[in-house]
Amino acid sequence: MSVPAMDNFKTILRFLTNQKSTIGYSFMAILTIGSERLFSMVSFQCPCNRGQNFAYGITFLLGPAIVLLAIGLFVSTRLWRLCTGCCLNPFKLCPKGNCVSCFTVFIKVLSGACIAPIMWLCVALLNGKFYECAVSGLDENLVVDLFCKNKTHVCREELARVPCGKTRLSPDENKELLLMLQAQSQILGWSIVIISAIAALIGTCFKNCRSQVSYLQLTFWKIYMEKEKEKFEAFSEDYATKLAERNLKSFFDNKNPEPFPFPNHKAWEEISAVYTFTQSEQYYSTLQRYVERNDRDYSPEMHPVLKMEDGIEMV
Repeated sequence: MSVPAMDNFKTILRFLTNQKSTIGYSFMAILTIGSERLFSMVSFQCPCNRGQNFAYGITFLLGPAIVLLAIGLFVSTRLWRLCTGCCLNPFKLCPKGNCVSCFTVFIKVLSGACIAPIMWLCVALLNGKFYECAVSGLDENLVVDLFCKNKTHVCREELARVPCGKTRLSPDENKELLLMLQAQSQILGWSIVIISAIAALIGTCFKNCRSQVSYLQLTFWKIYMEKEKEKFEAFSEDYATKLAERNLKSFFDNKNPEPFPFPNHKAWEEISAVYTFTQSEQYYSTLQRYVERNDRDYSPEMHPVLKMEDGIEMV
């Protein structure tokens, strides 16, 4: 590959790396829209029955959102860094009694996990199919009076069949009710979009206004954390490979293993904590704070293994 082509490739790669959050959210939005369309066309069939419409429609509307929320929490590294081992040591949730920091971390985790469910709700409500089915099955007088005001009693009896278009109402009346349901659904969808956008803007402004570092230093901090994560994974793979080779060599050679320097459990606990920046410490992570400590414990783990009484099973 020529030098200009290589430079262009590096420029594109750098741009994609810098915009990976935007690209990720765009891909999530496209995937959400595609999934909603697939659900609507393939699997969703409103029963058009007063006793089943609400349960069926609300399940399709909220079910995927709840699943997406659970997945978002499950894949959150920050959540597991905070909660791992907290049942055995509850003080890990709020180290040094700093409950405000713990609460802030949970808010960040929850807000990040809510992105996909909110996208789903917005797309599903703007489409309107699930909402139409759910609301048409409500037997509440307030809902029925809203749609069937100044109409005959037939409207009340046939409201649940409106999403299917198989009613005793005239085509114009059926279309009018259907448009009312769609309008309500889309208004609710756009309301969620607007509220989410305003909440995100206010949250970002509040976080930046209360930042203890400048914008450029905050940018550097984010880059450093990404690079530290990449290097940590590379070092972990390298050392795990060496440890596996050392153990296998000892087993097959039938002799004692060679000494292997390894961080002790206390060190692992300290670098696994969620880091909160303070002006009094010019550190960018718990790892940096640990390695630059003057009273650092350099004693290696004598046997780099997990205790069986901890109840940890690795498959």
